[in-house]
Amino acid sequence: MQKKGHLLWNILGVLTVIVCLSVFVLHFKNWTKTDATGMRVISGFYLQKVPFSALDSVDLVEKIPPMVRLNGFSAFQKEKGVFREFKDSLTDKKVYVYIDNLENQKIKIVHHDSLKLFINLKDSTETQQLFDLLSSKLPVEPN
Repeated sequence: MQKKGHLLWNILGVLTVIVCLSVFVLHFKNWTKTDATGMRVISGFYLQKVPFSALDSVDLVEKIPPMVRLNGFSAFQKEKGVFREFKDSLTDKKVYVYIDNLENQKIKIVHHDSLKLFINLKDSTETQQLFDLLSSKLPVEPN
């Protein structure tokens, strides 16, 4: 009987370690997927869908504006989660931040008229490629 109790605790310990490692891997980097209609960003528990038809502007910025974190985390050079800009503290406008490296340039995406999203990838060349792709998908306004 004593060995069965140890076996249960061992299995529970291994399952706990597996769950913790999988949560760490999900939060560790930004998982982006693009298709013909839009882009999806998955980072841990956060999912953001940006259809190309809803893009308003795409810019490269050096720094993100000062913000208050509503939900998410900051660790080392990473910022992930839902934030609110200081200037919009009286409104409920949310800014979604998926930053893998604070020192690299970030892509500022405005979509659906006012929703903001800041994203960069661990590698600056991948960030530049994503910026080029998003810039090419901006809707062209008729003259």
